[in-house]
Amino acid sequence: MRILLIHQAFVSPGEAGGTRHFEFGQRLAKVGHDLTIIASDRSYITGERIGRHGEEEVIKGVRVLRAYTHPNLHRSFVWRVFSFLTFMVSSAWKGMRAGPVDVVMGTSPPIFQAVSAWVIAALRRRPFLLEIRDLWPEFAVDLGVLRNPVLIYLSRRLESFLYRRATHILVNSPAYRDYLVRKGVPDCKVSLIANGVDPDLFDPEARGEELRARWNLGIDFVATYAGALGLANDIPTILRAAARLRDEAGIRFLLVGDGKERPNLERMAAELSLGNVTFTGAVPKSQIAEVLAASDACLATLQDIPMFRTTYPNKVFDYMAAGRPTVLAIDGVIRELVEACKGGLFVTPSKPELLADAVLQLARAPERARAMGRAARRYVAENFHRDHQARQFVELVERLAQTA
Repeated sequence: MRILLIHQAFVSPGEAGGTRHFEFGQRLAKVGHDLTIIASDRSYITGERIGRHGEEEVIKGVRVLRAYTHPNLHRSFVWRVFSFLTFMVSSAWKGMRAGPVDVVMGTSPPIFQAVSAWVIAALRRRPFLLEIRDLWPEFAVDLGVLRNPVLIYLSRRLESFLYRRATHILVNSPAYRDYLVRKGVPDCKVSLIANGVDPDLFDPEARGEELRARWNLGIDFVATYAGALGLANDIPTILRAAARLRDEAGIRFLLVGDGKERPNLERMAAELSLGNVTFTGAVPKSQIAEVLAASDACLATLQDIPMFRTTYPNKVFDYMAAGRPTVLAIDGVIRELVEACKGGLFVTPSKPELLADAVLQLARAPERARAMGRAARRYVAENFHRDHQARQFVELVERLAQTA
């Protein structure tokens, strides 16, 4: 069976970001199926070139074709949309020439690449599997990024159009299924394969001594945020929490990642004189296990908007697999998960004083922090293991392929 995935933000282990689709592709290959991914030639996080248009490579059994994307991804909202549109066109062109295919899969956001997948599926008369990783445009509307009433109307029409045209819809959070059903999508048309992790990639007993030495962390209690530094991620709350703890000896904050907001965040840290905060830049996914090994607790934050209560952030599953407690400033379904296993502390989003207090609690009770980490790892290994999820994905695409 041959699956074609259109994914502008695809990440391999050598890049920063979530590797869900790469890990699925590896497991598809093990059972005799092929996954071809049409990806951008630019990093979704930094906008820097990561390949060349027309380039083809096979990464551990996963075939990756690079399609052109306009480079001004982070220049402004208008240029960002233009970048998305250039990939939409170039990926559709490349998808028509990618070889035989049994199922075409599009993933959103950005939603425009899902249009590419629909076009390819329609022209090649193949099933169209639509994956929803975030609820766009609702997230953009709640954040205030998308304000124009006409654009909001058109965006919601495009969203509904794709829901209707999809042969099947895949979601990675249980709350997304509820959202789609409320939108009128039949429940039988939606499958949930949650975000998850391969626990074998993480050693909960490792301490990350090499990175601790490289980043001058010493024996400090290290609270790490690993992920995108974007508008949605509410990193200013972490910086304000760090400001409240700057006189607490032995507590450090590590911000591992990159994104459009990084220059603004570094200026903010300088203005607050935060000697207890280190920006490391983006780190390849293959090194995240070592980063988390060097950490004592991990942070997950998002802006306090209603729609973010529906999300299952990738980073939290990595934190849990690494055996580290999560200080979670995100309400909703991910809070239910972390509290179910007693794998961390929930604090009200966008409240730096509460985030600081939670970090201080764990720093003063290291054995409690380690116990939370052990509980989190057990829970995620039993309930969100990538091997189990990959089997679900294989069963889904095999079933769809039979409908062609």
